[in-house]
Amino acid sequence: MTDTASRPWSDRIEHRDIVVNEVPGFRPLTLDLVLPVAAPQPVPVLVWIHGGAWLFGSPKQPPDWLMEVDPFTAAIRAGFAVASAQYRLSGEAHFPAQLDDVTAAVRWLRRHGHTVGVDRERIGVWGESAGGHLASMIALTGNDQDDTRVQAAVCWYAPSNLLTIQSQAHPAGTIDHDAADSPESLLIGAPLAGNPALGRAASPITYVTDQAPPMLLVHGDQDLVVPVGQSEELAAALTTAGAEVELSVVRGADHCFGGVPLEPLIRDTLAFFTRALAG
Repeated sequence: MTDTASRPWSDRIEHRDIVVNEVPGFRPLTLDLVLPVAAPQPVPVLVWIHGGAWLFGSPKQPPDWLMEVDPFTAAIRAGFAVASAQYRLSGEAHFPAQLDDVTAAVRWLRRHGHTVGVDRERIGVWGESAGGHLASMIALTGNDQDDTRVQAAVCWYAPSNLLTIQSQAHPAGTIDHDAADSPESLLIGAPLAGNPALGRAASPITYVTDQAPPMLLVHGDQDLVVPVGQSEELAAALTTAGAEVELSVVRGADHCFGGVPLEPLIRDTLAFFTRALAG
């Protein structure tokens, strides 16, 4: 598993299309990796996991609203490498395929990252919405035996318990999460309302223990897509388990932090990773 292209820039080195998972019958799953030139190696790495309701999205095309402030350049300037992980969408495969794919990216970094200057003991995962769900799943299920443990996670407005998400929905919410064609139902491959075992298996809260790495959960209190109660519930479960967790409820923010400036949230995110991944 090697990269197919490496490009130097003035402040960074890019490794594109590193194949991290090959599943028969599916496209190869790849990782893009960008490292800061100035930072002493090995550097900590942040694995970015895109959102899109598990239905759409690409690590190669971040949404315009996010790139207006470009958190990835900010991360590189702060001394982090940034990896962008692909995963199969729910139209291609049902859960746990998505978790398998992003876990494969983490495994590649732990086993091979040293060859390109990445510190295998300082890996953070960072995702938004569906990507935040997968980031929390990796954080809560990773282990040393399988080379999948991470040291920190930041989850922006992420689902955490598929069995309670509909009951927590905002009064003006835009999604019926229990519907047969909801993003959650399409993820598990069956109507969520009638398949609690599948919903439980795909819920990060199921895997909470005191072994969880430090986690930062950030969520708008006016989120019409994923209710803020999802992050509140996960934070409470982590606290009860004795794990380290920070919950930041952003007043007035909708999904994708609509209605509030992004720059302070990115600064807080990178400050959290700086503390959690200090080596």
